[in-house]
Amino acid sequence: MSTLDRSFYERDTKIVAIELLGKIICIQDVRACGVLRGMIVETEAYYGTNDAASHAACGITPRNRVMFGPGGRSYVYFNYGVHSLFNVVSEPQGIAGAVLIRAVEPLNNLTLLRRRRQLDPMKPNEWVSNGPGKWTQAFGITLDHNDLDLSSEPIWIEQGRDQSAIISCHATKRVGIRKAQSLPYRFVMDNNCFISKT
Repeated sequence: MSTLDRSFYERDTKIVAIELLGKIICIQDVRACGVLRGMIVETEAYYGTNDAASHAACGITPRNRVMFGPGGRSYVYFNYGVHSLFNVVSEPQGIAGAVLIRAVEPLNNLTLLRRRRQLDPMKPNEWVSNGPGKWTQAFGITLDHNDLDLSSEPIWIEQGRDQSAIISCHATKRVGIRKAQSLPYRFVMDNNCFISKT
């Protein structure tokens, strides 16, 4: 499968968020003795100064500087002192934008992913990664994955099984935030059990 290049990311944030659905996120993982792979099934778009819910709403800071470009880099931040949340930087250099990856369907190493999530054996597999903090825990995402080029190791995103396939999805309001929640910037793949429960 081919790796997405920078031109994919340096576009309008909503378009990037929609077209990331069905793409494959790949993470080099020592404990997995190889690469963990998951299909992106849920995303959420965040813009810059005109988006009250965005980390970039008040301009550039040491925390959010990655959001201002170039596109095609990772933006990872610690949320509520508990979860590392993973975003893909969008838009051309100098324009803030990022897509939060909210849920992923695992494609390999499910036993390792369940162990990292400390799941009860009776819990279904979707509990591994049906939320932004769940999948990052399972896939070993930390702040060390912040500000990395997403076109090469240790973390990259590939086209997916069929580049020509049209992914059936729908938009909803964003969740888990207080400001600008009503904007229809959350995108979910239809009929996939790994999307987050809201």
